Amino acid sequence: MYERFYRLRERPFALTPDPDYLYPSKMHSEALGYLRYGIESHAGFVMITGAIGSGKTTLLQTLLRTVDNRITVSRVMNTLLDPRELIEAAMIDLGLDPAGMSKPAMLKMFGEFLVNERAAGRMVLLVIDEAQNLSLPALEEIRMLSNMETEKSKLVQILLIGQPDLRDKLSRPELEQLRQRITVSHHLLPLDTEETARYINHRLARASIGAPLEFPRAVTDRIHDRSGGIPRLINVIADATLVFGYGEERCEIDEALIKDVIADLDETGVLGLLPNPERIASVVPVEPVMAATGPVTATTGDVLGLRTAGPSVEAAPASAPAFAAPVPAAPRAAPTAPGVGRANLAIEPELAERERQLREREKQIADRERDLAEQRRVLAEQHRILRAAAAAAPPPVSAGVALAESRPDTPTHWPPRSEAPAPSSYRYVAQRRETRTFWRRLRDTLFGIEPVLEDSL
Repeated sequence: MYERFYRLRERPFALTPDPDYLYPSKMHSEALGYLRYGIESHAGFVMITGAIGSGKTTLLQTLLRTVDNRITVSRVMNTLLDPRELIEAAMIDLGLDPAGMSKPAMLKMFGEFLVNERAAGRMVLLVIDEAQNLSLPALEEIRMLSNMETEKSKLVQILLIGQPDLRDKLSRPELEQLRQRITVSHHLLPLDTEETARYINHRLARASIGAPLEFPRAVTDRIHDRSGGIPRLINVIADATLVFGYGEERCEIDEALIKDVIADLDETGVLGLLPNPERIASVVPVEPVMAATGPVTATTGDVLGLRTAGPSVEAAPASAPAFAAPVPAAPRAAPTAPGVGRANLAIEPELAERERQLREREKQIADRERDLAEQRRVLAEQHRILRAAAAAAPPPVSAGVALAESRPDTPTHWPPRSEAPAPSSYRYVAQRRETRTFWRRLRDTLFGIEPVLEDSL
């Protein structure tokens, strides 16, 4: 769209996790160093957390691009799985076929594969992205997989990538054993104002053909204030800025343009609510039993009471790689975006009003459903009464039968049935003979009179 106008090879702010555009900020460089150290030191569990859109997947893609052939990677992307399905997904990504096998048979096959890989000089790395979606039984199943080990080292290394909600789950007493096995952990904080400006112009320079386009500092500051330093939101705003600039044929991006862009994105709801750059824990309240684990601070070296720096891990070997820098003594304070706290306070009444309207709407819908249910009940009862009355009523009488009953001399059927033929004369005379008197029969006998009909006499 705007690539030719601004002399760009491709869109610099695409939302795909492209490792070519990874900006080596301080936080991301530290996270990448911890990941490499955890893998090279054969640590059992490595965990990386960060807010939505903080660059976790891009960081993971960069790491996987640099691994050599001594590491066999199994990556699970969809984590809405039960424990058995999680094992199946990991095995399928390794090229194994667990179809039709029982769980013990799958575990046996998986263990044999790990042993063979270790014998061939390769390490198996199980990467689980979006790990905050895993259920507690699935997380416990992952811990059981880590029990596959030799006397000196683990057969499988597990890398957990997830949002801050993952920490809430790991704080539960049921996952105490898993939490103790996490030896390297790191949390990605948002970019500060200076890093936001360098991040934007770094991506523009990577995509530029000639002299790179640059966003002025006033523009990048406004982008940082609205995005809270979250890389994904920065990309959304910067990409929309280039689209608006191309539509108005502006060769330079100024502050007036970025104001219009942010106002339009807010009006259409693309950006959503202002992010909280200080958020590390989940938005879901932690249960009281979890409070015993202590507060979680915004440091890169302490997550759930576990040290994260390479050399500071007690089990770390003396030959730790040079890129695993020691954790600074003073914790790094999370950068606070100017005006973000005041904006969140201003939004709270609006959210409360929306929640109230939503509750009223739900109540109206519930009342309407009750009314409809009552109407259906009344109609069903009326239908039942009508059916009972119809079953008890006598069968209907046709008009012809009713007329015949009112007029006995009228034939019941139409057309009238033909009358039966008259009996023979002899039988009729014989019957009539029985009705004559004695003297008449004597006379007929003496005079030889033949029997005739009585009416002819």
